Amino acid sequence: MYSSNLIGFILACVSSAFIGSSFVIKKKGLKRAGASGPRASVGGYGYLLEPLWWVGMITMIVGEIANFVAYIYAPAVLVTPLGALSIIVSAVLAHFMLNEKLQKMGIMGCLLCIVGSTEIVLHAPEERTINSVEEIWELATQTAFLLYTASAIAVALVLILYCAPRYGQTNIMVYIGICSVIGSLTVMSVKALGIAIKLTFEGVNQFKYFQAWVFAMVAVTCIIFQLNYLNMALDTFNTAVVSPIYYALFTSFTILASAIMFKDYSGQSASSIASELCGFITVLSGTTILHSTREPDPPFITDLYTPLSPKVSWHLQGNGDMWKQKDEDGQSPNFIAVLRSDYFC
Repeated sequence: MYSSNLIGFILACVSSAFIGSSFVIKKKGLKRAGASGPRASVGGYGYLLEPLWWVGMITMIVGEIANFVAYIYAPAVLVTPLGALSIIVSAVLAHFMLNEKLQKMGIMGCLLCIVGSTEIVLHAPEERTINSVEEIWELATQTAFLLYTASAIAVALVLILYCAPRYGQTNIMVYIGICSVIGSLTVMSVKALGIAIKLTFEGVNQFKYFQAWVFAMVAVTCIIFQLNYLNMALDTFNTAVVSPIYYALFTSFTILASAIMFKDYSGQSASSIASELCGFITVLSGTTILHSTREPDPPFITDLYTPLSPKVSWHLQGNGDMWKQKDEDGQSPNFIAVLRSDYFC
């Protein structure tokens, strides 16, 4: 493995440990906040006052910083798939902390994720040498990547403006789709910003170019959108469902974006590319197994009990006339209950 790739690999593993933990910690914080106020999934922001959510947030920030630095030293096609390790961490911790049981087949899924990640690491391409932020700007403004960016923004807007209000609470793909599509642009801008910072620390100031500030603004904007919709997904659906699906979509879009922008696979042999794709498919298989063996979240109930609609009984009077009575009304002994009962809508 190339020395720069090794540094990126180690940082990516550390990042996965922190990010995987943050999923579970933030979930517990969201549950506590939701028990005393509006949930994040319905637009509530009470979790901002919950200390445990902030612990999870800080844990995620540490993991993202490690991930940020990893992108400086290694290509996205190496760093991003290693996010599968965070799924293993979150699944194991959720088993103990959230009572989201990890079945035997789920353990098999974890092992497949590890095997696939190893395959990806062993055949990852070497990081491309970039000497200025202007060079990255040329890559970002090539026609193919501009088309990808326009498509990603269009898809995100449709999901946010049309699908989220209608299907966000019932279809897990809406919130995660928004996170994943926007996330691929986040990674590209973060990688560009990271390279600019690295070159600046080496003595060549890159922030005298406006391009560096554009990448910074894009990164901040995309991260805000990602966090908002990721919170909604975590608060609405089971952690063990959110994590693997988010990983699969996010990784797929990121690899596609990186391949278009940075041409990661240029110069690699067909066998290396095939091995890396097989590794990625193995990881996807592992996440699918892990997802399919987990129990869904129980329905969330805001009150201690949910009153049923009042029950109505039909009774027959002695003269043959029908008479309708609610359950809470006392039943007269002069009436005989017959045939059936209805419920108010």
